[in-house]
Amino acid sequence: MTAPDAPDPGSPDPDAPDHLALDEYRPGASVALTDAERWPTLTPEGRQRLDRLRDHPLAPAWVHRTGDRLTAAGIERAQTPLSLDGWLDEHLATARRLPAYRRRAAGWDRLDDWPLVTRDDLVDDVAAFVPLDADLDLMVHGSSSGSTGRALLIPDHVEEVARTFHLYVSLVRDLGIDWRPDPSRMALAHVVHQRQAFTYASVLSGFGQSTTARVNLHPAQWGDLDRRSGFFADQGPQVFSGSPTSLAELLHPTLVGHLAPLALFSGATSLSAPLRADLETAFGCPVIDVYGLHETRPIAVSSDGGPHVVLDRRLVVELVDPAGQPVGPGERGEIVVTAGENPLLPLVRYRTGDHARLVDVDGRQALADLEGRDPTVFAHADGSVVPCVDLTQHLQAAGCHGWSVHQERGGAVRAVVVGGDPETVASRLGALLGREVAVSQVTALLDLGEGKPRRYVSEAEAA
Repeated sequence: MTAPDAPDPGSPDPDAPDHLALDEYRPGASVALTDAERWPTLTPEGRQRLDRLRDHPLAPAWVHRTGDRLTAAGIERAQTPLSLDGWLDEHLATARRLPAYRRRAAGWDRLDDWPLVTRDDLVDDVAAFVPLDADLDLMVHGSSSGSTGRALLIPDHVEEVARTFHLYVSLVRDLGIDWRPDPSRMALAHVVHQRQAFTYASVLSGFGQSTTARVNLHPAQWGDLDRRSGFFADQGPQVFSGSPTSLAELLHPTLVGHLAPLALFSGATSLSAPLRADLETAFGCPVIDVYGLHETRPIAVSSDGGPHVVLDRRLVVELVDPAGQPVGPGERGEIVVTAGENPLLPLVRYRTGDHARLVDVDGRQALADLEGRDPTVFAHADGSVVPCVDLTQHLQAAGCHGWSVHQERGGAVRAVVVGGDPETVASRLGALLGREVAVSQVTALLDLGEGKPRRYVSEAEAA
């Protein structure tokens, strides 16, 4: 398969200077490990598949290089769900030794003796929530912008990350779909749709050394939409995962006819019923909506559009009122999670900022009327769509700790920021949206509103 000879005239010129480019998304800007360190068990066959993906003539530029770092023993452990026998007592014993608690936790015998913690507690000192005897050689870190945009680096354990993938495999198989390695197809494509993104080509050591990738669907990364569709047609991902905004792009006329997924996983923001129905109709496969946070990992899933059933993992889910007190049966409350899957971040009673009602589904705890984080798109002056994640990148690059951005029906945009340089914000957002942006600055995150304020509101309609 060869690349198209000329770019689509309606697509961005990939050779034109990009005045909004961020250094952290420059391909190969930071390479720390060798391939032998990234995949200790890589076979010649796995290497061949990896090289073919990395060097595919239709592939976009891969921004980063990353691997699962799993040894043979780690692969075996990651394929086995953690035991639930006595896990909570063990989890609380570990938490009592954390720097965040060790001077106060002696008398906290039951779970409800423990105080609630918030994202701000982690942002202020995430190291205080990492066990002192943790094996940091198995740590990788990911970032989360959260509800206010205040960035948080989260310590992830490589085996736990892999275990989450195998959870996804089991969820697909539970629906009667036999998802197994196929050497001719990519196993999993995690798709995003943003102007600049962390992307990579990799191999899943514990899944037949099948390929996987994080791929940016944004047209600016391809130059020609036929190139994008040709890449996915050739790779044939078995499963896609992504936010609703990203999955919706799979319905683009240049893509939908080239894809034959076994299942789709949606996460990060709320999945609407109409989008779920359109995806199911277009691809003839289930759409599994995963509710979770980077801090907690997956919490609950819905494969039919009904309540999100709490996963049978090391999780305790509670609902509390604004004062932090338990709500009554069937009442709506904020979701609080005790999460024991990630040994590098043993959270106890973590406030998610999301709300739901606890209900029973076939004898299992489930979250009904879940109010998660809504995706927002803005209207560019030329009528095109700009996803809010593009704004997030540049607001954070400008040094902002938090913000609120509002676009009126007529297109006018105003932003309120905490920290950062308002002039830089106005310039960058103005360039992204093709229109003037009025920026004001406040002193503290609390000035943006109590609780979990909406970072983005757009009343405008794109063409």
